[in-house]
Amino acid sequence: MDSICPIGLQCATEISALLSPPSPLQVQVIFSFILCTFLNPFHFTLLLILLTLQKYYHDLLTARGCSGIKVKQDGNFGKGLYADMDFKEGELVLKDPMLVGAQHPLNKIDCLVCSFCFCFIGSIELQIGRRLYMQQLRANESHGCEVGSSSKHCHEMDSSDEEESTQQCTSGSSKTKVPLPEGIVESLMNGQLVLPFSEKFSLPPAVPCPGGCGEAYYCSMSCAEADWGSSHSLLCTGESSDSARREALLKFIKHANETNDIFLLAAKAISSTMLMYRKLKAVSLEEQMKHNTSCVSNHCNLSILLEAWKPISMGHKRRWWDCIALPDDVDSSDEASFRLQIKMLAFESLQLLKTAIFDKECEPLFSLEIYGNIIGMFELNNLDLVVASPVEDYFLYIDDLTYPNKEEAEKITQPVLDALGEEYSIYCEGTAFFPLQSCLNHSCCPNAKAFKREEDKDGQATIIAQRSICKGEEITISYVDEDLTFEERQASLADYGFRCRCSKCIEEEP
Repeated sequence: MDSICPIGLQCATEISALLSPPSPLQVQVIFSFILCTFLNPFHFTLLLILLTLQKYYHDLLTARGCSGIKVKQDGNFGKGLYADMDFKEGELVLKDPMLVGAQHPLNKIDCLVCSFCFCFIGSIELQIGRRLYMQQLRANESHGCEVGSSSKHCHEMDSSDEEESTQQCTSGSSKTKVPLPEGIVESLMNGQLVLPFSEKFSLPPAVPCPGGCGEAYYCSMSCAEADWGSSHSLLCTGESSDSARREALLKFIKHANETNDIFLLAAKAISSTMLMYRKLKAVSLEEQMKHNTSCVSNHCNLSILLEAWKPISMGHKRRWWDCIALPDDVDSSDEASFRLQIKMLAFESLQLLKTAIFDKECEPLFSLEIYGNIIGMFELNNLDLVVASPVEDYFLYIDDLTYPNKEEAEKITQPVLDALGEEYSIYCEGTAFFPLQSCLNHSCCPNAKAFKREEDKDGQATIIAQRSICKGEEITISYVDEDLTFEERQASLADYGFRCRCSKCIEEEP
């Protein structure tokens, strides 16, 4: 594969530095060694970067307002999250904004959310109108019918094979979807029809992407600017982009949507690293100009790349084709062939991305080894991105009204609910990487869990104490279904590359 992707050979030293930083014990040895001998600039730079590990997490915890937890390095299990105070059962332990995240392409059809924080945007009417419009579109396409021109609020979306998450209304919507009179859907989408009491569930207006791609929308200019600065400026397919780059990006996105949308997350990770590299380099050049020193040298470029890579470096990694679980329909005798196919799939994706956004100064990021490890990091550390729809809250509110308000409101809302059918409320769903959540180690008898409370309306990871947690105790979650048998749990955890030795497993082991 190196002959196919020569960057792996050309940038072997840089790739090794990005993927294989010394363990804390090794860092201590190197630090002692430096006192009595000479380290070359590369090793010295690497040492300085790695010695900031604890500071990185300290700053991250401070920025998130997490005063009750801390990250510690364990000699046996790597990083871990520990309680720095007592937590009661049901108490919030952690809210962790994502480093990178992406909404599943199919889910974009049903949920209009901010492309940065993933809160719902627009209005209750727009959310319902878009769903009904897409519902009509799919029904007409299944019958081979032509569909009229779409409203300006209904953006073209790609699709994937992700299943939709549904909730049922207590008011009991009809199992058979009943079409609305002509013009109602359009009136919902363009704001002409206002549903009763919808003002109690106001949503931030949709702010379009500054690059004009028509795919990304935001809840505010601050989210739009943050996303643009962190990754979207490299991945935007708007008219402001170079035509050749735009065409290459569209091919990459199409390939990801048709194969695995985890490639979209990997592209965001690489783009965010590249943009941070450029910012850090600009600061370095400015400092050098102030002191009339020479331009940034090659080894300093590597140190800047290592610094830009730091947020991604914190996640546990393995190559995707090595850690992906073997599907049930693939025989164990075909495992080698399956993993080679996965490797080639990643290579195809990488080549498309490289054509679109390649930067010579960040060349190591476009090696198959780095790309495979980034995707593997998401495979091993991702947490489902789930945000509850305000549409559900709206219809439940109508259902809880008393006479005569309920009767009057349902004259308008019941036909809409009947048209939506049982799947009237779809959650925003996707995949994301959370830097602190990724530090949580596994236990089959965990003391915490990922759980969205009623007030959690965005894409942040929310970790709740499942039982009382004492100060100094490690905070753990379960990576698998805790109700599985010992053998089933161990088989599932083998995909993560370890054998669980928690108290439950030790007690149940035959």
